[in-house]
Amino acid sequence: MSTGRGNIPEEVIEAVLRQHDIVDTVGKHVHLTKQGKYMKGLCPFHSEKTPSFTVTPERQIFHCYGCGKGGNAIKFRMEIEGLTFPEAVKMMAEEVHIPFDFGVGGGGESSRNPELEQLLQAYEWSAKLYHFLLKNTEHGKPAMDYLKSRGFTDRAIDTFQIGYAPARWDTLVQFLDKRSFDLGAMEKGGLLSSKHDGTGYVDRFRDRVIFPLHNRNGKVIAFAGRILGEGQPKYLNSPESRLFTKSRILYNLHQAKSEIRKTRQIVLFEGYGDVISAWEAGVHNGVATMGTALTDSHAAMMRGLADEAIVCYDGDQAGQAAALKSIPILETVGFTVKIAILTEGLDPDEFIQKYGAERFKLQVLDGAVSSVKFKLIYLKKNHILLEEAGKVAYIKDAMEVIAPLPSPTEREIYLKELAAELQVSFDSLKQECNEKRIAMQKKTPVGDNKDKRWNNGRHKKGQASMPTLLPAYHVAERRLLSFMLQDEEVARYVGDRLGDHFNIDDHAAIAAYLYAYYAQGKTPDASRFISSLQDERLEQTVTSIAMMDTPVWSDQELDDCIREIKKVPLTDEIKQKKEEMVAAERAGDFMRAAHIASEIIALERQ
Repeated sequence: MSTGRGNIPEEVIEAVLRQHDIVDTVGKHVHLTKQGKYMKGLCPFHSEKTPSFTVTPERQIFHCYGCGKGGNAIKFRMEIEGLTFPEAVKMMAEEVHIPFDFGVGGGGESSRNPELEQLLQAYEWSAKLYHFLLKNTEHGKPAMDYLKSRGFTDRAIDTFQIGYAPARWDTLVQFLDKRSFDLGAMEKGGLLSSKHDGTGYVDRFRDRVIFPLHNRNGKVIAFAGRILGEGQPKYLNSPESRLFTKSRILYNLHQAKSEIRKTRQIVLFEGYGDVISAWEAGVHNGVATMGTALTDSHAAMMRGLADEAIVCYDGDQAGQAAALKSIPILETVGFTVKIAILTEGLDPDEFIQKYGAERFKLQVLDGAVSSVKFKLIYLKKNHILLEEAGKVAYIKDAMEVIAPLPSPTEREIYLKELAAELQVSFDSLKQECNEKRIAMQKKTPVGDNKDKRWNNGRHKKGQASMPTLLPAYHVAERRLLSFMLQDEEVARYVGDRLGDHFNIDDHAAIAAYLYAYYAQGKTPDASRFISSLQDERLEQTVTSIAMMDTPVWSDQELDDCIREIKKVPLTDEIKQKKEEMVAAERAGDFMRAAHIASEIIALERQ
């Protein structure tokens, strides 16, 4: 699978790797402890209790023996922040002031791609047109009146580049056509729609307030439109395109990311209206998903910037149910999760308009409760606590939340609150909790993390009860490649005697890449070599091989490995000849059988 490196020069990639030490890069997200020449920690990509995530400072690579992820500092940033290769390199270059003028599009592809460059240009100009029409024309006056009635200030309208698409069918069609944009490409990119009869194009957005959507680098890549007056659909987003993927875009991330990085906290809203109101109220670390539920990609992207997530969804039943669903997604990637409680069923925008900015920050955000506390509040609504049966049912449900908590202190705090709230004995609740834990432990399947069982089925490949014994030639190929990664002289020696005649296709490909790498005059450097590869599977294989402990090589050991590798095609050929000899004997062709027997003897001598 190509990793989409765009047109970034190799010297920029190498400078980025030199300036970003793997231990510093990983250490911002993983607590590492020194073990000999390695650093160990709990893997941030899957849940585990025993550290299998290993960093090798000497070779500037990481590798997890549990889930198999591995690579260099750039690869780590890609995985932890949900970035493409060009996005990660650009971000890392900017952080250490390395000049970077190779544009990156919304999907992380080089903006030297003419089609994407044209589409990005079209979105930027369209956003400016819509914003101008809102602020400076009679057409835009009803939309401006609507925004002012909703509490949007002129400053917010400018900050978020809010605009208006007129009710006409061809405002944008004419605007783009006059500027020689390919209208077919504009339709594919989500700005226009095809006419039903296929004779041309019409504006996709008509009589709507327009909210531009930006990628994390601040480029406009899509629009969200809210209809003025009556009509369906009330909200309309750009369709997904090469620039815009809903599961990878968060509204306002481009403006909020500096504050999020500074505070290590992110506030997650349901809609762009809430984000804008909160921004005006002084909350500058807020983002929202765009017309889709929170995804694993969103969570991974946010986790690269923050440690704590405050979920601030609508106060009605639907909003609170969505907040509940977000908890495991956020906790799985390692967030400390808090949930904001909004009274009277209000959404954040309504709360700010009604009670003001200070009360929103103090009561709603600062008063956000832990995920456990929220689950207990949510469960309580389903029971009538004035009745004994309701109390018993609530306690049973509450134990499902409290008993799995790994910390005895945390369990005790919640049990004491429950005892006081329901006026029941703390000791009886504690006993019930302990019984629940014993029952859970008996049911828990074997896995790498009993407290986070989501992982146990998902990562079975790291939990095999018996390690798979690799064939001798496979071990020899890995060992040889390990030596070759460390020493150019070994690569020359192997190249002369074996070339790319490895038995495993991936190993043959890695050897070919290594010969080419050294032919360019480069020195042994596992991290640098990994960046030269164009295939994710090969990257992981090289990372795994580079982590091997290999002693200083000798000619004898290299020859032993080469001999083991060369034996495989001979052994296969001998096996095939023996089958042919048996077939000749059965057919009564003893002359042929004798001839094949002499060939087998010659092969066995080799």
